[in-house]
Amino acid sequence: MKFKIPNLLTIGRLIIVPIFVLSFFVPGILGDLVPFFLFVIASFTDYLDGFLARLYKEESKLGELLDPIADKILVASALILLVMNGIIKNYEVIAAIIILTREILISGLREFMAKREVSLPVSNLAKFKTFIQMSSIALLLTGETGNKIINFQDYNAQTIGIILLWSAAILTLYTGYDYLVKGIDTAISDDEKY
Repeated sequence: MKFKIPNLLTIGRLIIVPIFVLSFFVPGILGDLVPFFLFVIASFTDYLDGFLARLYKEESKLGELLDPIADKILVASALILLVMNGIIKNYEVIAAIIILTREILISGLREFMAKREVSLPVSNLAKFKTFIQMSSIALLLTGETGNKIINFQDYNAQTIGIILLWSAAILTLYTGYDYLVKGIDTAISDDEKY
């Protein structure tokens, strides 16, 4: 089976996840920076694989299957680790739950739409939401090291990360609702044909 570059990047992202999880438990500065860099690299491959697939017309069924799975595993792993470690805590956990719930809901919706041979394209707002979400998680992963690097007035890396996390959660609600409405409208119009 010939693997195309976008698929190799997606598979690479899946391989990075367990290394990312293990690196999260390394103490000290390495435990802050290694997970951060692995997460940033994995996030960048998410953008790059889609860009290359469209540029070289190498979109494939394998890529369609693996890409969203790799994205969700990466984001879910990071959010769970950040909650477990107490970096995301108290009411901030609600933002993480909103993001994870939307990921599961939209995955189900995309599967439903695929059975009806209807695609649900990613909107520009959803792409922006993903950028904010990934930036938030990356900042939160830097821990105390990030706070020493980014620290002005009342804002440090963690505070900015939490603000971005809530921003991503709000955009998540809006884009999730938008996708859901489009999916329901498509399902109703398809049912009316029969």
